[in-house]
Amino acid sequence: MPIFLKSALPGDFSLNGMRIVIDCANGATYQVAPELFKKLGADVESIYIKPDGKNINENCGSQHPEALIEIVLKKEADIGLAFDGDGDRLIAIDENGSVLTGDQILAVCANMLKLKSKLNNNLVISTIMSNIGLKVSLKDLAIEHIMTNVGDRYVMEQMISSGSILGGEDSGHTIFLNHHTTGDGILSALKLIESMKFESKLLSELKKIMTVFPQALINVTVKSKPEISSLPVVQEAIRSVEKDLGKKGRVLVRYSGTQPICRVMVEGPTEEKTQRYCKQIADIVKNEIG
Repeated sequence: MPIFLKSALPGDFSLNGMRIVIDCANGATYQVAPELFKKLGADVESIYIKPDGKNINENCGSQHPEALIEIVLKKEADIGLAFDGDGDRLIAIDENGSVLTGDQILAVCANMLKLKSKLNNNLVISTIMSNIGLKVSLKDLAIEHIMTNVGDRYVMEQMISSGSILGGEDSGHTIFLNHHTTGDGILSALKLIESMKFESKLLSELKKIMTVFPQALINVTVKSKPEISSLPVVQEAIRSVEKDLGKKGRVLVRYSGTQPICRVMVEGPTEEKTQRYCKQIADIVKNEIG
């Protein structure tokens, strides 16, 4: 086992008796991940471990966990682990076949670190695209929370400046700064399983620490990118929705940094309300600058 991974785990860490299914996305983890988890004692089944230079992330990995879910249920596995092609992301599947997002993994690991008195400055960093459920969960756990712009480099910068050792993105990039300076899917998987073992709970129980709020996202193609604050009709639409949602949701309207697109995101208490409000704001943005 790589020395840095070994140093990130308790001395008695073992996966004896665990059934694990791993999706390596035909990418960077296709050899090391199966071998590592087997060496730790797990009963491992690996899928998408035959890269040909073209099939990386192709209907597999962290963004396409459907096949992984099916095998986790068939094998009655304890956990499914889905990496992405370059191995820096992790999405997990619980024993019931439900997906844990990057935000949920962040919340579970934050709780474990706090219980172990290892959460430096009692602080977690995420981005503005994190689900509002993460904010609610961390508040309930009495953990401080700072949000940054989208991008793991912004997360990393904020972690360094504020003295946090845990941060990440909903996409599955999680940074354990006391062990690594970037996201590492295998490390994230080991820390998540460490949480299961530390609390002696199934993953389906651990994930209850965070409720994922329904989220809607609409990308609107725009002709120009004036400051959102300079568009009174859009601002009024946003304020109206925010007033109705109160503390049970949020609205985020921002431009893509690389494309002529305005992203409208709404989170709320129900799927119907979330979708309706998102479309309502997106239509107004389209009428104004689309």
